[in-house]
Amino acid sequence: MAVTGCSHTVEGTAERSDLQAEESGRNFGYIDDSCGRLADSTVRDTIEAEEIVRPYSGAVCQYVLSRQGTTIDATFSWFDSGTLERERAVAQARGAQISETMVLRYPTFLARSSATGISCSATTSANPGVLSWWVQFRDELDGDPCVEAKELLAATLNSEM
Repeated sequence: MAVTGCSHTVEGTAERSDLQAEESGRNFGYIDDSCGRLADSTVRDTIEAEEIVRPYSGAVCQYVLSRQGTTIDATFSWFDSGTLERERAVAQARGAQISETMVLRYPTFLARSSATGISCSATTSANPGVLSWWVQFRDELDGDPCVEAKELLAATLNSEM
């Protein structure tokens, strides 16, 4: 008894599947005392801060946090008619260093700057619009605020899943 098999060669290059935000119709702004669908305690815990104050809430929410004597600013924004291309162009025009990455399989760009301390934003498509978390370590030149920006963006995206 003989066993024969067949094979088939497919040309091309394998590409990773990227999630695209589904048309959710959800509001990522200030709802039920949360911003970016995150409670203040989630933002505080993600940054590992001892204290948190949210001085402004809306489609843009601002936070001031304290961690081991360092003041950290974090800002969430959701622009329901925004595009990744526009946000990338704005960041580049302001002199930010842009790099591409993935957050929970969502195409994301990071924009790093050191104008007033080191800062980083992580921005991805929200369908509609774009979501962004910006984190700045005030008066600091060490550390990587992109870590926290990506973690906050991941928490926001997880709230959609």
